[in-house]
Amino acid sequence: MILESLYREQIMDHFKNPRNFGQLDSCSFKFVDQNPFCGDEIEIFVKVENTKIADIKFTGKGCSISQASASMLTEVVKGKTLAEVESMRREDVVEMLGIPIGAVRTKCAVLSLVALKNGIAKFKKGE
Repeated sequence: MILESLYREQIMDHFKNPRNFGQLDSCSFKFVDQNPFCGDEIEIFVKVENTKIADIKFTGKGCSISQASASMLTEVVKGKTLAEVESMRREDVVEMLGIPIGAVRTKCAVLSLVALKNGIAKFKKGE
């Protein structure tokens, strides 16, 4: 119970003080996605250098889970290769949160990962 409480505090900290929040003026790609069920929205801005994520920022609106997971994800993927990010799973994001969440909240939690992966796919196609 104490550990779950600490994770909840961490989620609220990322929600109230999001890391890497904002836009990149010069980015390799950006991608916006939303959860039509609840209205959460995330826009990801990524600068790629030598197949690695050199910088990443996000903007968005929505619940504490969607915004906190976006903040956490940006910290985790900075410096990773595109291939490493592409291999990330929904479970990886849910694990970052550290608390059990239901199916509906999982869609909120993985919104930023879905946006990032879709952005990478478009970037690789040259779109």
